[in-house]
Amino acid sequence: MSTETTASVSTHILDTSVGRPAEGVAIALSARSGPDARWQTLGGSATDADGRCKDLPALPEGTTHVRLDFETEPYFLTKQNNQQAEAQQDAPANRDSGATGAFFPEVAITFAVTPGEHYHVPLLLNPFGYSVYRGS
Repeated sequence: MSTETTASVSTHILDTSVGRPAEGVAIALSARSGPDARWQTLGGSATDADGRCKDLPALPEGTTHVRLDFETEPYFLTKQNNQQAEAQQDAPANRDSGATGAFFPEVAITFAVTPGEHYHVPLLLNPFGYSVYRGS
């Protein structure tokens, strides 16, 4: 929860290839207190059945930049192993994605924050692309 001196962050992931939340994606949260400061890993979590990550750590006072690291490769490999990849619209699971079957094995999103604000940053994900935005 944000306060006057800190910001807060939440996220969720929608797998747009199947129109469903992406469950079980590990997410790491890092923060820094200026563009030249070192990144501090604060912790992480994983998405639930609704694709939401409700227990990310709080941001420290003075945070100006946040990074969310989404580990997408294990999600896509599990999805393929469960044969859910067949539900994709004419997108073969391994096409142009190399040996691992994940074209984007991870997604790192970095954004600036202001104390007192809440930042909901959804990830729209598919095997061959992704998009993010500041939600509400």
